[in-house]
Amino acid sequence: MDGEASTNSWPSDFEAGLSELLDNVVVDENGEWKAKLSERILQLAGLRNNHPHFIVGEDSQESPDRSRSNSLRSTETQTDEMKKNVIENPKGVEETLRKLENGTLKHRMLEGYFTKSEAVSIRRKFIESQIGCPLNGIPHANYDYNLVNGACCENIIGYMPIPIGVAGPLKINGQDYYIPLVTTEGALVASTNRGCSAVMSAIKRTKELQDLGIVSTVFEDSMTRAPVISFKSAQDAIRILNWIKDPIVKRKIKEEFEKDSNYCRLEEIDPYISGSLLFLRFKAKTGDAMGMNMISKAANGAMKHILKVISNKFPDMRPKYLSLSGNMCVDKKASATNWIEGRGKSVVSGITIPEDVVQTVLKTSVDELVTLAKEKLLVGTSMSGTIGGWNAHAANIVAAMFLATGQDAAQVVSSSMCYTEMKKTETGDLYISCTMKCLEVGTVGGGTILKPQQTALEMLGCCGAAQVPGENAKRLAEIICAAVLAGELSLMASQCTDDLVRSHLKLNRSCANIGQNSSARFEVPPPPFESVPDFRHLSTTSNLERHHLGISEKYNNVIPGSQRVGELVKVDLFRNLS
Repeated sequence: MDGEASTNSWPSDFEAGLSELLDNVVVDENGEWKAKLSERILQLAGLRNNHPHFIVGEDSQESPDRSRSNSLRSTETQTDEMKKNVIENPKGVEETLRKLENGTLKHRMLEGYFTKSEAVSIRRKFIESQIGCPLNGIPHANYDYNLVNGACCENIIGYMPIPIGVAGPLKINGQDYYIPLVTTEGALVASTNRGCSAVMSAIKRTKELQDLGIVSTVFEDSMTRAPVISFKSAQDAIRILNWIKDPIVKRKIKEEFEKDSNYCRLEEIDPYISGSLLFLRFKAKTGDAMGMNMISKAANGAMKHILKVISNKFPDMRPKYLSLSGNMCVDKKASATNWIEGRGKSVVSGITIPEDVVQTVLKTSVDELVTLAKEKLLVGTSMSGTIGGWNAHAANIVAAMFLATGQDAAQVVSSSMCYTEMKKTETGDLYISCTMKCLEVGTVGGGTILKPQQTALEMLGCCGAAQVPGENAKRLAEIICAAVLAGELSLMASQCTDDLVRSHLKLNRSCANIGQNSSARFEVPPPPFESVPDFRHLSTTSNLERHHLGISEKYNNVIPGSQRVGELVKVDLFRNLS
């Protein structure tokens, strides 16, 4: 049979096979039938060789700055081969599982013997056998693991879908942006969006704001790494500290630091003494990368040079190089050093919100906001002893944007340090600013290589490397700081009223009954939304009360956990009322 005939017969073959499958489905109690049915449907779809296949992470355009882009072309072939091997040669998988069980093979080694997708499938089976729990709820198919291995994750068993919402538009430095926010916290996107609306309303009503909107500026840019050296005495540590301060010595260290990188440029070396310990805090620009790997490699090279010179110039010292990181960097910890000295991008954003916008959009007053900012953000934060915590919820927006754009999520702890200022202007309006001293972000490397995260960066106009090194990463930092400002504005306003509790009760409480066995659930599709009559105008409620109990019992029994019960009950109530 030629290719065209095979393609034309595929729909009928698929329909016949699917019909047979559905006729023979056995619904078990633990829900395993769903996974089995899905797998059989995938096998049926494989009857057609040229069916469309979506791979998460696939990029149809050549990207010159991605060294592994060519591997994307073979992903579909590898996926098909994986299915063939697993289905037609189950003994190979069974033998591998036995080796994993008896310890002769470590599951971290699977990628060395199988394709990336095969390794994930086999590892899942092994983990399921160890924990006695199916992993059906964690998806793993149709994902490009070629980008993930060796860059983003190890011992992979799948990927975790998280909802992504959008707030905006928000005008920042003269350009409108829609802000991508990845979160599972209901009300966060809605609240940030209200802050954006307040800003945009202020811009429309104020001629001076219409060109720029929020003005957001990176005023310092340097990533840091701080190795630590141990000496026999504090005096030896001080001798080396003074030696490093010599301009000629510094210049040579700078040469060694930068020799293996096109982008890493040493700005300063800040020494710190603690007894016999010497910490050297290297500060460097790292282009559009967040830069931890880049500066770590450069600092390690500089330290080797320093120790070599010390051994020749000060042979009696014999210092010990304890660690590339002495925790004075300071990475992934809220610290006073980062707040005072800065790390990554130091950014400030600000805008004036007219008094009438505060009243009409935010439903509060300038005086109430300014008072709350003083008593909550300054007094309350100071009493709690928080470092960099003079804000309402900067971490919410930082975390949501970090997840959306492929940043290092653990750095939220330091990147969300923020001081939110609110003050009343001479004309009675509200001036709000956010100062963030430690935004550790990049637009190349790490999670930014993954297609969904790249798309979020493209939304913000800062994906990949800029023509002027560092400009895209700076833009991302400025956008995040401005988005934090919008979020602060809305949440502080809601805390002046009852909006905070009301919004969270409405948007952050799940109605799903997750305690029920998922295999017992099924949902009746709701009618089109416009066909559900609005009967709120009815003046009598006796009929509603009369039917409420029976309808609730009926639908709770038939559709446990359904979030559409309310719509269906509406329809049933209307029928009874009429």
